[in-house]
Amino acid sequence: MKRIFILFFLFALAPPSFAKRETYDIINYEAPSAWNKEVTSTTTIYTLVNQKNNSWCRIGIIKSTTSKGSIEQDFESEWQGLIVKNYKPNESPRLNKVQEMAGWKIKTGSANFIFDKAGAIAMLTTVSGHGRCASIVATTNSQEYIKDIEYLLASVDLNKPETTTQSATDGDINNVSILGTWGISASDQSNYSVSNGINGYITRQYTFNADGTYNFFVKTFQYVSDKLLLTKENGTYKLNGNNLTITPKKSVIEEWSKKNGVDNWGRLLATQNMALEKSSYQVTRHYFSGIKEWSLVFRADKETKRDGPYTGSEAFSNAWIYSTPCRKCLIQLPE
Repeated sequence: MKRIFILFFLFALAPPSFAKRETYDIINYEAPSAWNKEVTSTTTIYTLVNQKNNSWCRIGIIKSTTSKGSIEQDFESEWQGLIVKNYKPNESPRLNKVQEMAGWKIKTGSANFIFDKAGAIAMLTTVSGHGRCASIVATTNSQEYIKDIEYLLASVDLNKPETTTQSATDGDINNVSILGTWGISASDQSNYSVSNGINGYITRQYTFNADGTYNFFVKTFQYVSDKLLLTKENGTYKLNGNNLTITPKKSVIEEWSKKNGVDNWGRLLATQNMALEKSSYQVTRHYFSGIKEWSLVFRADKETKRDGPYTGSEAFSNAWIYSTPCRKCLIQLPE
């Protein structure tokens, strides 16, 4: 592990008093002492309020998710989801140059926003690499806390996710179960998008039910398009050892407008039936010890229209890796 040195401002300040070193998900860091700490399923949050001058600071360590394929895609997605959605800044982010270290890429940005009728600043640090994306969000209304933010960021190092494989030979995957929701998200890799440098993402999501049925959704988003695409499919599946067969009964693709021009469902514009594609896979489970999560790996001899281009690394050739999505990573269906 190597220390990541990220500074938003160049202040000659003495290091603040920090407590013991802590780890959340893949992020190791020096935690601020005497700050209020709150831990949720996806975030560890530190907050400090000075009642004398009404100043405050909030630092959030965000649990890692599956990378969308590049630091640019990951940062933009995190900026929209963590900063724009929550704080509504009145300007584009001021960006620092992307840094690289030990297989990770780091991008930082900041912007001003209004809170309680007063000025404040939101700062985002996103790291991307080894198939994962994680972020640290800091917000404050006073420069007195900049030294605390800088010190925590400068203390960060990252655990590289490691994998452990469990295949059907280690134990029947029927007993382990694929029940539940599994998702994957990546940048738009269509020929048109790649050729024209268009930013966007595609999220795919399976839900396997105990009665042998499944639901499958795909959400496609592009910044330059005024529409969102939603694929909805349902059918049955059969799991025999580690052989998975998916038989769709209905598949449609819907075209939706963007509500207020952003990544929110507007109104349904069109619906088209999709060709049904019966597919077979070899399924194994892989444990990422750095993030303490299991993933499902689907292997097939050729790419499917349902799953799109292969997403596996050299260790997982001809494969798609589906992980347990975090709460904010689930596809939110139109109401």
